[in-house]
Amino acid sequence: MIGHRTAADGAHFAFTDRWGGVSAVPHDSLNLGGAVGDDPAAVLANRALAAGALGRDPDRVVWMNQVHGRDVAVVDAPWGDGPVPAVDALVTTRPDLTLAVLTADCVPVLLADPRAGVVAAAHSGRPGLLAGVAPAAVEAMTRQGADPGRIIAVLGPSVCGKCYEVPAQLRDEVAAVVPEAYAETSWGTPALDVSAGVRSQLARCGVQVIGTPDVCTLESADHFSYRRERTTGRLAGYVWLDGTE
Repeated sequence: MIGHRTAADGAHFAFTDRWGGVSAVPHDSLNLGGAVGDDPAAVLANRALAAGALGRDPDRVVWMNQVHGRDVAVVDAPWGDGPVPAVDALVTTRPDLTLAVLTADCVPVLLADPRAGVVAAAHSGRPGLLAGVAPAAVEAMTRQGADPGRIIAVLGPSVCGKCYEVPAQLRDEVAAVVPEAYAETSWGTPALDVSAGVRSQLARCGVQVIGTPDVCTLESADHFSYRRERTTGRLAGYVWLDGTE
């Protein structure tokens, strides 16, 4: 259920795999995405199971309506019955909240400055890489008192540069903005390494990446992959601070 978990200096980072939930095929079984055609009751049950496995309150987990942009929301409470904003990064200073990001090949980016008491979760696919959503999250954290030199980042499972085949023109367009994303598939065709691109963006912000699970979602049967399956579930990355639940 929880494929990777890291704790560092009062901050916690976790990523799910696809197992241990209640969703039926093709979302089997721990689908955490609410907009992929799954039974809403199953999604809610899965979110409760995942939060429980982390010792977190599912009602205090904050989600996003992800749109492949760079907008960031600073949150101090769950959305409740209100609309979930169309953003691709969340920031909070509240230890009673858990921030969540959904992916199925894109890069989940979890960030924390425990000394300042600020955490963030961001969703960076190819459009988000070009838009600079990870740097935007760092900027928003800084406005809340974080120091980029103290921020630590963990990147979750995503499609690797050896598998993410794209047209040559698209690779060139992305590499013109983020050269580190330039890649080639294992079979010799143009590709992008979004994770490497995000790492480079964070490094330029002064942020240290302390972990990247060695998982390619397209290659791993234990993870959802949109490129492999199209109709499938979503993984989640979670970040939170030590403190009162």
